[in-house]
Amino acid sequence: MLLLILGSPQTLDSTITVGTLQGGNQTITIGPVASQESIKDLGSNGGGFFGANSAHPYENPNGLSNVFETILMLVIPFSLPIAYGHLLGKGRGISILVAMLIGFGIMLILGLTQVSGPSGLETRFGNFGTVLFNEASIATNTGSANSALTGMSPNAVIGLFLGMFVQAIPGADGVGMTMMMVFVILTLFLVGLMVGKTPEFLSMKINPRDVKLAAFVFLIHPAIILVPTVLAYTTENAQAVVGPQTTPASFTQILYEYTSAAANNGSDYLGTSANTPFWNWSTAWVMIIGRYAPIGLMLAIAGSFTTRDRKEVVEPIKTSGFLFVGVLSVMVFILTALTFFPFLVMGPFSM
Repeated sequence: MLLLILGSPQTLDSTITVGTLQGGNQTITIGPVASQESIKDLGSNGGGFFGANSAHPYENPNGLSNVFETILMLVIPFSLPIAYGHLLGKGRGISILVAMLIGFGIMLILGLTQVSGPSGLETRFGNFGTVLFNEASIATNTGSANSALTGMSPNAVIGLFLGMFVQAIPGADGVGMTMMMVFVILTLFLVGLMVGKTPEFLSMKINPRDVKLAAFVFLIHPAIILVPTVLAYTTENAQAVVGPQTTPASFTQILYEYTSAAANNGSDYLGTSANTPFWNWSTAWVMIIGRYAPIGLMLAIAGSFTTRDRKEVVEPIKTSGFLFVGVLSVMVFILTALTFFPFLVMGPFSM
């Protein structure tokens, strides 16, 4: 209803014929856009009713709808730490929420430190509205866009990559929270090594199997991004769509293609030029592995915790409070930087 009030059409008619300024007629495609748009954003789906996605004036009519759709994308991922806090303690939930907000804030700041456009951006949104929407969309793995990615500044693109690499600031509905739990387990393990104590989480010991499974979850993501990127270049399928000469811009496009697929994001630079058997098969497998393999391993971690008794023990670091937020945030970005930084240097950092 809000999108309808703000200007999105909502009808079962497929087209409408209107008069033009030249005195002729024009047939415009319409449909149940407002309902589909709200479903798209709230469910972190990203598939637009129109090919231009949220850059289309019927999907995203004005600045108010732009802010409202941004809220729709963020509301569920940011609500899950609050639910987590209701179950396991308010302090724990607030700490996870603050860590997510810090990550998202860094993404947004990166995007705003350099002006995007003006080409490729919708004039009704401008730099701030475009960066806010796109960073929120990519951070939640929604994948909808209100501009052409080619119009985004290099710093904004780095922010987009950061969101897809971490997948937990805040990440997609549900998946982002589980990815954050993986980072929590890895953080507690590393902190435990530093202080010489067995890592504990929720008054339960973290055993070597849990750490191995969490490490696999973390390592699967870079593997299915970086290996296919290298294969695309060695088989010359990358050169076939971006040109024979590799530049930072063209490398960014190829790296973004697989990063988006691995994060189940959906946005890309290549468009229909990548509609070839190699790109269709490779990105399809990256999407399948990128979603189902981590979920399977996460369920295995959850299952192992259900068999243990909770005992009141001293944790090497409490999973709440400013110290935990700081350590968790630093660990997330260190792990991400160590994995992906060289590839970012070759791509958007050099644009």
